[in-house]
Amino acid sequence: MMNIEILKSKVHRAIITEANLNYVGSLTLDENLMEAANMIENEKITVVNVNNGERLDTYLIKGKRGSGVCCLNGPAARKGMMGDVVVIISYAMMDFEAAKIFKPWIVFPKEGNKL
Repeated sequence: MMNIEILKSKVHRAIITEANLNYVGSLTLDENLMEAANMIENEKITVVNVNNGERLDTYLIKGKRGSGVCCLNGPAARKGMMGDVVVIISYAMMDFEAAKIFKPWIVFPKEGNKL
């Protein structure tokens, strides 16, 4: 049996609402967006900054539901600034045959990072 890593979830083109250098680390994301993308707190994610090309691996922290928050925390705050557009991606290991039919959760936030 062969396992491969594939796209599990994606929040496509969220807007960074803040960058908090004095925090432990990670990305805080509105719980509504996390649920819509089938992501959970502490899940490993890749954040791709459309504005500057930066890519970073970190983990998710649940943000206040309906707040629209998308906050880079700790060292990640150096990778983007308020107003930057980001893509938030998570992956899953899966059997090769199952991966052929798997459909990822993809969310396209509206203005204010709303659903």
